[in-house]
Amino acid sequence: MAMNRKELVEAVAEKTGNSQVAVNGVLDAVFDVFVDQVGKGEKVSIPGWLAVERTDRAARTGRNPQTGAAIEIPAGHSVKLTAGSKLKAAVAK
Repeated sequence: MAMNRKELVEAVAEKTGNSQVAVNGVLDAVFDVFVDQVGKGEKVSIPGWLAVERTDRAARTGRNPQTGAAIEIPAGHSVKLTAGSKLKAAVAK
């Protein structure tokens, strides 16, 4: 079962003793920083836990699944998330 944002905010608020409104504001700010920095092409790293970075995708030829015709897919960007050592160790238990 997956934890949604509301459940995450509730859990963090309970653990920290802060209000859900405060935790929600901090979470919004964290995501805003991720968007700003990764959008600029910079890597955001939380040592031991997580790294987020923008990757480049080369232009390529694909196929239209309905017609089978070749189509050109333009170059673009994607996002890469990498788990850190502490997160990997927690999952391995």
